[in-house]
Amino acid sequence: MSENTSIPQAGTFQKFLEGKESLNALLGFDQKTVDAFAALGFNLYQQGKLRDAETIFKGLVALDSKQYYGWAGLGALALADHKADEATTYLKKALELNPNDPTIHANLGEALLRQAKFPEAAELFEKALQLDPNAADPGANRARAILTGMEILVTELKRMGTANA
Repeated sequence: MSENTSIPQAGTFQKFLEGKESLNALLGFDQKTVDAFAALGFNLYQQGKLRDAETIFKGLVALDSKQYYGWAGLGALALADHKADEATTYLKKALELNPNDPTIHANLGEALLRQAKFPEAAELFEKALQLDPNAADPGANRARAILTGMEILVTELKRMGTANA
């Protein structure tokens, strides 16, 4: 724990047992520590150490289910593992907790696209782009690429349809 971590008050343990407080409130991790755990999880994910990343993300959810990091990470892992239904569940929870993260919108859009829910996917991709007007977010840039690819596909299918008519 960091130097800023405080010992929880006596009533916190009872509230935790009653389900009224998070494990984080009991342990007293500060936000910087939680952010460091999340960064570690995403670094492990990017390195391809998916089971280690999963452990971190599950820990984050257990630590505080009202923070979006763990849910977003579990959603990204499920998406990478081609489990679109599971990814959708996790990513909807992450989106509920943080509606301003373009990567969550892009990941959820991709999960819905894999489920052939095209209008919903398109809405989420568009929202990802709106949240990232400077094209700085990797998730939003992936949404841009997917939308561009879909546009090219639709144009080509239309061209082929008229050529065959």
